[in-house]
Amino acid sequence: MLRGKLRGITAYLCFLIFADCCFAQEKRNFNINTIAFYNVENLFDTENHPFTFDDDRTPEGKDVWTEEKYKDKLENISKVLAEIGTDVTGTSPTIIGICEVENRQVLEDLLNEEALINSNYGIVHYDSPDRRGIDVALIYKKSIFKLTNSQSHRLMIYDFVDREKRVYTRDQLVVSGLLDGEKVYFMVNHWPSRSGGEARRSYKREKAAALNQKIIDSLFQVDPYAKIISMGDFNDDPTNISFKKVLKTKANPEETAFREIYNPMEKMLKQGLGTLAYRDGWNLFDQILMTGGFLQKDYSEYQFYKAGIFNKNYLHTPDGQYKGYPFRSYGYGGYVGGYSDHFPVYIYLIKEVN
Repeated sequence: MLRGKLRGITAYLCFLIFADCCFAQEKRNFNINTIAFYNVENLFDTENHPFTFDDDRTPEGKDVWTEEKYKDKLENISKVLAEIGTDVTGTSPTIIGICEVENRQVLEDLLNEEALINSNYGIVHYDSPDRRGIDVALIYKKSIFKLTNSQSHRLMIYDFVDREKRVYTRDQLVVSGLLDGEKVYFMVNHWPSRSGGEARRSYKREKAAALNQKIIDSLFQVDPYAKIISMGDFNDDPTNISFKKVLKTKANPEETAFREIYNPMEKMLKQGLGTLAYRDGWNLFDQILMTGGFLQKDYSEYQFYKAGIFNKNYLHTPDGQYKGYPFRSYGYGGYVGGYSDHFPVYIYLIKEVN
């Protein structure tokens, strides 16, 4: 039996221990941190930037993206971020990876919303060469995570037919720092989409996976005991080639070696769970992966506890043809005032304390 109760950032988990047919209760104290990821679906400001294809998300554009709608979107997204993981920790996530943000300014506006302003989040963001101008980013609680370094790694891929034509997409963000005193690496991804067909575009995501693996290998060369978490909208399911053949992810924690990658989302997919819906089917593109150090107490104080999809009722489309799908900002009939076309995902990391 497990019961969580927050005191500061410390949650008290009570375990029932059975031994020699006798019943005894031992209270053990744990720090619990939520690590989350959310594709916020086109969080654009209202300005028309000349070097990106953001014309639709302007007051004069197709979406008639006004300041009022922008403020509504900020309020909605901040509400979601503030609530992820609170069922166990009672507080907002320590680390949040985000994709589909236009620039640093929209992140600053987001963190100034009432739901998040008192959490004292820091921002790590770089401009990507994506043609639509959307980027990945990471926000972190400065009171718990001490940033030490960050880098943006460019994904170089080219058109399958015209080998001289580069495909401009999102960078892969790498952030390192001390999580409550323990060194941890975070990677934030938004791999190329399936636009034009899954099979025809799969090579792009396999290239993205190869870059992910190259970064992980380089981190291990510098830090042989690196604990790495890679999160994002991968535009692939956990069972696709990019994961199983390129990254060689494992679905079973007991079978994951220290430098191998465990994917807790693979079992969720097999249970029929997903983070986005398409043609009456669910995909689980939004995932959080981790290296084996988070599964072995000899190597890491913080251990993986649990993974989940944050899919509260208010995040579901309430009615109509797409009832039950993620409740997005725009439907086929125009602006509907929802949240995103993806559900967020999260994991809990726990550390026993005296």
